[in-house]
Amino acid sequence: MLSEKLDPFIKRYDDITDLLCLPEVNSDIAKMTELSKEQSSILPVYEKTKEYKQLLADIEDNKSMLGDAELGELAKEELRELEPQISELEEEIKLLMLPVDPNDDRNTIIEMRAGTGGDEAALFVGDLFGAYQRYAEVRGWKIELMSTSPSESGGYKEIIALIKGENVYSRMKYEGGTHRVQRVPATESQGRVHTSAITVAIMPEVDDVEVEIDPTDLKIDVMRASGNGGQSVNTTDSAVRITHLPTGLVVTNQDQKSQHKNKDKAMKVLKARLFDIEMRNAQSEGDAIRNAQVGSGDRSGRIRTYNYPQNRISDHRITLTLYRLGEIMGGGLFDELIDMLITDTQARVMEAAGL
Repeated sequence: MLSEKLDPFIKRYDDITDLLCLPEVNSDIAKMTELSKEQSSILPVYEKTKEYKQLLADIEDNKSMLGDAELGELAKEELRELEPQISELEEEIKLLMLPVDPNDDRNTIIEMRAGTGGDEAALFVGDLFGAYQRYAEVRGWKIELMSTSPSESGGYKEIIALIKGENVYSRMKYEGGTHRVQRVPATESQGRVHTSAITVAIMPEVDDVEVEIDPTDLKIDVMRASGNGGQSVNTTDSAVRITHLPTGLVVTNQDQKSQHKNKDKAMKVLKARLFDIEMRNAQSEGDAIRNAQVGSGDRSGRIRTYNYPQNRISDHRITLTLYRLGEIMGGGLFDELIDMLITDTQARVMEAAGL
């Protein structure tokens, strides 16, 4: 019964209230901050639980008056108003009880790479990134380019960017995986549809202190930048390549004219990758609820198909198909997909939690 599952929240909230009154806790700033933060996270469930228990009590009171000659009709009227509120309130509480992804409010590093399909894949990297830029505008987020690798066709072999804003990771984490595009290339004289694919990696941004790296584990190479990049390209040793020896991870950045700025951006990406590896390892050892919440994280898995001739966008995780590809890409309307993914995830987490 839901009411019984809520009792631990009530007890823990009340216990924290008592603890915060103790002199030894008040004199320990760190402990007081930790308890206050925990209590704040419980508060929404606590308040809704109080409301829910009061609603149940009011319903029972009215049921007890149904046989009363004077108050029976009034009780019936009250019950007609109160009883429909139960299921609505229960759904609200169940959502509040779901485990929260601690990374949801972080900024996000996105890495997009061309896969199978050559020039078409590289062009779609640019197209999808442009759609994400429009999505960021819709959400009020800011995008900062960190590294780009243009292709000869006018697309991009790779784009790495930092997306800043409120709850960026909570929504963008659903974009990680393989994105497949089906369309007729501009160079295709026979009008045949070509299929290509790109990969998108989504990683939470981390603070410098969250991931410690032993300097002796790094091999840092400085070189001259290559490709498009303005007058300073090939005139200074500004490009930086960092190799993390224990994992073999390699990050290269050459977009900035300053070697120092390129190194800072490369380190930020490296730390995000290391944190992402650590997070996924922990997830693989975690429970069913956690796995249902964040998914497998398998970037080789095809998550979405963009079919231009049919104006169709299909998300394969929830078998959702919308014939609004042009509007979604042109207007950055990814919430039409992400909202459905979030709803599906919540349902699976509820099921795993037995709610």
